Amino acid sequence: MAFDGRLLSGVSTLAAVVESGSFVKAADALGLSASGVSRAISRLEARVGVRLLDRTTRSVRLTDEGARFYEQVAPHLDGIEEAATRASGALSTVRGRLRVDVDPIFSRMVLAPHLKQFMTRYPALELELITRDLMSDLVADGIDLAIRFGQQASSSRIARKLMETRVLTVATPAYLAEHGTPKTPAEIAGHLCIQFRDPLTGRTFGWELHRGKKIVPLDARGPLLMSDAGTMLDACLAGAGIAQVLALSVKDLLAEGRLVELYPDWPGETFPLYAVHPSRHHVPAKVNAFIEFCLEVISG
Repeated sequence: MAFDGRLLSGVSTLAAVVESGSFVKAADALGLSASGVSRAISRLEARVGVRLLDRTTRSVRLTDEGARFYEQVAPHLDGIEEAATRASGALSTVRGRLRVDVDPIFSRMVLAPHLKQFMTRYPALELELITRDLMSDLVADGIDLAIRFGQQASSSRIARKLMETRVLTVATPAYLAEHGTPKTPAEIAGHLCIQFRDPLTGRTFGWELHRGKKIVPLDARGPLLMSDAGTMLDACLAGAGIAQVLALSVKDLLAEGRLVELYPDWPGETFPLYAVHPSRHHVPAKVNAFIEFCLEVISG
């Protein structure tokens, strides 16, 4: 028997009649007229090819065939109701499986140290983090949420800016002791600068310093070219040269003295961090919980 929506509607009407004991009470429960309920039952009987109800002016009862039919379909109606309840509960309960596409540097340098806290807070949740150079196709890859740096292209996806993080020019104390510290923007030209190629565009990022409305380009050169921000940071920490990095990813390294910010009086260049998800409608609680946790980590 081919499934159609009218069949399910008819079965739901039958259940209302059986549970209430009359067409009138079923009509009240369903928001229909009694004649509308009667027509729905007649269509269902024609669809399945048997009489399901014996009707009198005072009572309604299942026929033998109707009782067997109802016994078979009632558990499925309960299953549909349970599934709907579970689905609606996802809007208020943090549980199930959450797949998040995360920028690699954010995942490694910012998020990873706090994941135990997040999982302890939400024990009914399973979290899968996917780290790639480029953001996934959220719908095609079954991704619930993405956390990504950089401006987001206009699309049907919903992008929420979480923060703006400063772009810093940094080096290790050992590198500066060996090569000297550039005091002015022009002096950067005499140093080893680790370049970064944007994996999205394939272009090398140009270095700049920003202060208010003033923007100064830097003549940054060097033999190292990276397309992975984590590798670039590791090379910088090893003393291979000066790098431009995101402040959010090196906050602890600066506090520990492992990196030195070279131009603190040029604080104006920033880079955005976004939370991106497929739709603004019926956002699951698990997605909102992860976004709020990221904001908590960022501000901590």
